[in-house]
Amino acid sequence: MPVYARYEFEGAAHYGLVDADTITELKGGLFDAPEPTGRSLPLASVKLLAPCELPKILAVGLNYRSHLGNRPAPNVPGIFLKPTSSIQRPGGPIVIPEGALDVHYEGELVIVIGKTLTKATREEAIAAIFGVTCGNDVSDRNWQRGDGKDLQWWRAKGCDTFSPFGPYIVTGLNYADLALETRLNGEVVQSQRTSDLIFDIPEVIRFISQWVTLVPGDIIYTGTPGETRRMKQGDVVEVAVEGVGTLTNPLV
Repeated sequence: MPVYARYEFEGAAHYGLVDADTITELKGGLFDAPEPTGRSLPLASVKLLAPCELPKILAVGLNYRSHLGNRPAPNVPGIFLKPTSSIQRPGGPIVIPEGALDVHYEGELVIVIGKTLTKATREEAIAAIFGVTCGNDVSDRNWQRGDGKDLQWWRAKGCDTFSPFGPYIVTGLNYADLALETRLNGEVVQSQRTSDLIFDIPEVIRFISQWVTLVPGDIIYTGTPGETRRMKQGDVVEVAVEGVGTLTNPLV
């Protein structure tokens, strides 16, 4: 199963193939059948970036029954947009912005789209998946649904650094049944399998594509399980997906 990363070395950004502790540089775009350049580097010698350059970010709310609480299950996927300016790289800090009172983690499986898709069938949706990675849909609950609630989630889920994802994009996994785990300062705070999603991955992609064309590089956060809680400065949050690795970000 190919494992892709995007990284910085000597001031330039590259895509690469990861094999154990080595990364092999690729030329060309990630979705254009990139070829190895012949240069390999120790993985520890590069700075990992968000694993792809992306046109847009979509996300699904309330997609695990364990996260619903007393709320009824939705009839259709609850889709929302996050700005690309909210992306943060693996290892980069999640910045608690001024005025944020209740910033929570949301560990999620993230889907990376590899083909242009519009008004797709389920089969076409499945064929358009390039790979999967780890994500954290960071959310301020006060701006989302508290006393400081905004008209939309532009600030609750869209502040700078509120969309970490990575460290790698892995292809060929059975994304329909992967273990998802979130840890806060080493404590396991979320743990579930993606087989428990209310709306599975093909349905989420199919549904979105009926109204919004998906293109290579688009990513979709697929929902968070269980309960979440407030993070504070100095915390470290990790999101691990089986077969992918661990996304780690400190809070500042």
